[in-house]
Amino acid sequence: MTDERVAEYERQHADLHQALFEAAWIHRKISAPRQLQRGHFEIASETFAVRHLSGDFLCARDVGGATALAVGDIAGKGIGACMWTTFLAGLFHLHAASAAGPASAAISINRALCLLRPAAPLATMFLARLDWQSGELAYCNAGHPPALLLRSGGAVERLEDGGPLLGGMPTASFRPARVTLRPGDTLVAFSDGLVECRNAQDREFGIERLIGAARRSLGSSCGQMVFSLLAAVNDFAGNQPRDDDISIMVVRHNVRPAAAV
Repeated sequence: MTDERVAEYERQHADLHQALFEAAWIHRKISAPRQLQRGHFEIASETFAVRHLSGDFLCARDVGGATALAVGDIAGKGIGACMWTTFLAGLFHLHAASAAGPASAAISINRALCLLRPAAPLATMFLARLDWQSGELAYCNAGHPPALLLRSGGAVERLEDGGPLLGGMPTASFRPARVTLRPGDTLVAFSDGLVECRNAQDREFGIERLIGAARRSLGSSCGQMVFSLLAAVNDFAGNQPRDDDISIMVVRHNVRPAAAV
């Protein structure tokens, strides 16, 4: 192989690396802020890609005196899945502001996906709208792993109500549901890459280990809790490579309000 051919391959490799870097930067820009504070509520989120780019996405948008939230997962991995995240995030921002609530937004997003030709990949999404004053969380789970609500008294609730995954049936129905986050309560929403992560013995991390890890990190900030949960998964997996992207969003009702950022 000539020096000129080697140099050309190196240039192409550098160009590809730069393109992947720019795509990852765009994905980060359309995602929810890593840290967000609204009244008494602290919100932190992060996506950890198994490859260069993630098919998971996190969204947050203020709607009046509330914040609309979403944790989503596109079927597939890598560049193709990541490209679809921009479309799904756009649909979320469009319908989160105009829809009556998360269930209505899920209906609209599902119809939009089903109308696409060629067909869009299937997706799951946990949608919620958090009222800063009352602490009410309206939510709809569209085929996504149930978010966990860790009550200050120790109880754990799984937020499962909603409907099927998105993009499969244009006439699918989605049920609205509501809970109230009281002072000291913590919500943990996540993608399936977290609980389905496996170790060398082919065991899944699972919901119960997640609940245990979440309880052990309740004394930390939401941002610290996100990385504590990731560390727990990585410790469990050991040297076993991860197969799927991981996204985590933590919402806590603090006793004292913090300045908005």
